[in-house]
This record gives sequence, C-alpha cells and structure tokens, in this order.
Amino acid sequence: GTMSAEKLEECRQHVRAQLDDVVTFWLQHSHDPVHGGFFTCLGRDGRVYDELKYVWLQGRQVWMYCRLYRTVDRFRKPEILEAAKTGGEFLRKFARVSGGGGQWKCAFCLTRDGKAVKVQRTIFSECFYVMAVDELSRVTGDTDMQLEAEQMMEQLICWVRVDPSGLGRPQLPGDVPTNSMAVPMMLLCLVQQVCEGRPDARQKYAELGSWCVRQILQHVQRDGAAILENVSADGAELPGCSGRLQNPGHALEAGWFLLQFAAETGNAEIQKTAVEKFVALPYASGWDTEHGGLFYFLDVDGHCPTQLEWSMKLWWPHCEALVAFLMAYSQTRKPELLHRFFQVYDYTFSHFPDSVSGEWFGYLTQEGKVALDFKGGPFKGFFHVPRCLLMCEQILDDLLNKD
Repeated sequence: GTMSAEKLEECRQHVRAQLDDVVTFWLQHSHDPVHGGFFTCLGRDGRVYDELKYVWLQGRQVWMYCRLYRTVDRFRKPEILEAAKTGGEFLRKFARVSGGGGQWKCAFCLTRDGKAVKVQRTIFSECFYVMAVDELSRVTGDTDMQLEAEQMMEQLICWVRVDPSGLGRPQLPGDVPTNSMAVPMMLLCLVQQVCEGRPDARQKYAELGSWCVRQILQHVQRDGAAILENVSADGAELPGCSGRLQNPGHALEAGWFLLQFAAETGNAEIQKTAVEKFVALPYASGWDTEHGGLFYFLDVDGHCPTQLEWSMKLWWPHCEALVAFLMAYSQTRKPELLHRFFQVYDYTFSHFPDSVSGEWFGYLTQEGKVALDFKGGPFKGFFHVPRCLLMCEQILDDLLNKD
C-alpha cells in the first residue's frame, strides 16, 4: 500500500516533468512563423530536416495544444493558445482538397506553404481534422468550427458505413471487404471527442458508439485467445499474413478506448473484456521476455511477420500500454495491473526519453538501442507522447487524491 503510493507519487512527479519537457521541445522547434502550421520532421536536436506538413500530424498537434490548454492550469499560456489557433487556421485553409461529388477529402501532406502533395485513400487525415477543429471550437467558443467538425464527421460516417467510393479506392475483385481495427477505433475516439459535455451529441451518436464497440470486439478471435488486427466484414478470421497479423500496441490502445466507453456507459461486461482481452492478452503475447519492451507486429501462428520493423520497439505502443495499464488499475484496483504498469514504465523511461536534447526517441532496435534518432517524422508528431503523459498525470492525480 504505502510503498506503491510512494512509487506512484514518484511516477507522478516524473511524468509531470517529462510532459513539461516535451511541450517545451515542440513549442521551441516545430512552429512555422512564416506560413503557420507545424514542422514535424525534427532531428535529434529539433532542427527541421524536411518542410513537408503532414495533415494528420497538424490536426493532432492542434488537438493536443487545445487539450493541454483546456485541462491543465500550467499550460493555460497565451503562446499555446496562439499556436493552436494558427495551426487550426492553416489546417482549415489548406487541408481540404475537393473530392468527387461535392465531398471534402483531406490531403495527407502539404508543402510548407500549404499546397497538397499527396492524398491517401483512408479516413485518418479527416479524423484528425475533426478532432482538431472540435477541440479548438471548445477553447475559442467558435460555433462555426464546431459545425464544421460535425459536417466532416457525418461525411466520415457515410464513407465507413454507407458508401466508401468518396475515398477514391476502386473496388477490385480479389479485395474482400475487411474490418481493420483502426477504423472503428478512430470513429469511437471521435464519438468520445464530440460528445464530451454535450448531451445532445451523446444522444445523436450513441448508436454509432455502440456500433464501433461491436466492430472492435469482433477482433477478439481464436476463442478469446488472441486479438487480430484485420477480420472479415462479418467478423471471421481472414486467410494469409493479413489475417494472422497482431499489433500489440494497437490492441492496448483499443483497450483503454473500451475502458473509457465502459466508464461512460457503466458497462461492467465491456470493462471486463477490455481488461482481460485488450490489455492483459496483448501484453502477454507482445512483451519481449528477452530484451523487454513490446514487439511492433507479431504473427498469431508464430510465422515471421513480413513487416521489416516487426521486432523493433516503437515509442507509441509503450505510450498506449502505460495509459491502458494505469487506467485498468484505476478502474479495477487489481494489483497485477499496477505491477505491469510499473514494468512498462521502467522500460519506457529508461529507453525512450533523450536526456541530452529532450523529447523521446521513437524507434529502437529489438535490443533497445536507438535506431533512428530524429524526434519527429511523417508518423511521429506531438501526440502519443504528450497524450500519454497528460493522461497518466491525470489518472495519477486522481488515484493519489482518492487514496
């Protein structure tokens, strides 16, 4: 009892200091004073090595700044609000490229001054656009923005549930419709975002939220022994590598999304499934017992995965594992979950943070050595690390205040 309370207090102080450090790094290095928006390709010391602006990372950074500004007193600083606003302006001005049939598609990346470079035929740029604009509307009180977020949200729902043709992917004869876990997870995340503190939105999106949860639960396969990343549209296992693929970090992230849903709806059954299947299970199969840390990809039948980076240790699965175990412990108070949290915590904080230049490395070898030393790139921005640190700080505050 007292020992874990002391250890949790130590964690809280450390997590808090880390969050301050990470926020400072991005405030210092990522802002574009000329065109607005953010640079995300930042070298080890924070220097910009590529000026391309990735739309989903722009959206994530706007969202993150707003969330920090709105929920943490010490981040209620004018420069954070200003950065969020100019980032939001850049996003709203340049991210959308006109799609077919009057639909708005967001670019995947833009030049420094906002010209579209590439469009991906997925929903993720649009999802983070919605998150950013909705969160910014909460900070600024701008109802037009809120409306814009809701309109884009409606279009996303249509793409996912009614007609995907707006994404620009032709239907090929051998390509069977699949349920990839990323899609219902992302939509559930958006439901939680737009419904926060808004009862009418909660009513409007209740059915969608439940649908997302059902879609996520379809990924529990092999009689409950594994979480598979891709299943068929009706929830059956798919053949080949794609059907056998496991992504432990993603399953853990889905786990805390489900825990949040369970807490909001008072659903004990979903809480139990989240803890047993989406938190304990991916850790059990995904933890590297030899070197520590979570594998990036695994094959459920033990074949060698075809992804070249499968055995690497990446920053974000560890971020998601920290949130998942701490949230699971805070909801259930099961000591083994706290024990796992400390295990992930010790690995994460002894391997990823860069004590010399600040922020975290993102990509380590299986043995835990730094493989790529940049702090930001096309996939690593101001999101997983600060979101994890913020959420852990808030859960630790809650736990320590209660006790």
